[in-house]
Amino acid sequence: MMGQRPFVWGLLATAGVLVTLALAAALINLSSVVFSVFAAVFITLGLDPLVRWFQRRGMKRGWAILTVIILFILVIGGMLGVVLPIVITQAADFITSLPQLYANLQEQDWFKQLSSDSDGVFANLYSTFVDFITDPATWATVGGGALNVGFAIIGGISTAFFIFILTIYFTATLDSSKAAIYTLVSASHRDRVVDYAERIMQNVGRYLSGMVVLAFFNAVYSLILLTIAQVPFALVISVAAFFITLIPMIGTVLTTIFMTVLALFVSPTAAGVVLVGMLIYMQVEAYILTPRVMNRAVQVPGSIVLIAALAGGTLAGLPGALVAIPVAAGILLIVKEVVVPWKARS
Repeated sequence: MMGQRPFVWGLLATAGVLVTLALAAALINLSSVVFSVFAAVFITLGLDPLVRWFQRRGMKRGWAILTVIILFILVIGGMLGVVLPIVITQAADFITSLPQLYANLQEQDWFKQLSSDSDGVFANLYSTFVDFITDPATWATVGGGALNVGFAIIGGISTAFFIFILTIYFTATLDSSKAAIYTLVSASHRDRVVDYAERIMQNVGRYLSGMVVLAFFNAVYSLILLTIAQVPFALVISVAAFFITLIPMIGTVLTTIFMTVLALFVSPTAAGVVLVGMLIYMQVEAYILTPRVMNRAVQVPGSIVLIAALAGGTLAGLPGALVAIPVAAGILLIVKEVVVPWKARS
């Protein structure tokens, strides 16, 4: 048949390729919208354990949802009204002050001695670090990556507002939305699909809320530690640590290195205090905080965390890395709960 009508088949193949390219182009153009929807869904799943927490204490679900939405609005409003202006001001001052801080650092005796002993390698490394964090392209990449999320201030604000509104809507209609989606599944498989879907969403929700709690503890501890060590711009560094430590396993390590290097601008003593303090916190986090906070959430192997973070970061910068890890957690749970038992029965 194909040999008898090669022209027709060629047209169909070409049309298929063009349609595929058009869909890919449309998806790329809508990438920020798609990302916003997924981000709102993940935030909603992260808020759902709090709703259930209020329910377990006797509050009706409607009131629990309303309470969580009000708390969410108050937290976001407080961040925008109080914390964000201070962070923006400190961040701008921090970036503009880095060249002068580096110049002062070069005048310190220990820096001159260490640079001399390393034949200038240490000085070159520090200079590269300063150039990296003062380059606007660095912050553009961290903020948006290939999807350009947050590249422009107006675009970032509109995206954040869109996610905020969607999160409120999804939180208020989570149960009804899930029930409507479940009706699309055939009745013969519905109970099993609902069971797996609920378990996946609950585990992802616990995972997300647990990571936020751990990141908050890390940020508060970092703020206290940096203040004790008299490191300037402690607040903006702690806020950055909050978002970076949302990436498990490697987040705390990255912030420890970052804060220790910045503390060297003050003195080697300050850097030592920060390093020792963070090493102690890493042990407390690994053996006390993480087991208690994440005891009911799905555990993601370190290798999958790294792969997911790298893939998500390549596509969408830091936000993509944060979203990719709960996606990997959900996929891992599907493999564990669905694929492995299915293979065992076959």
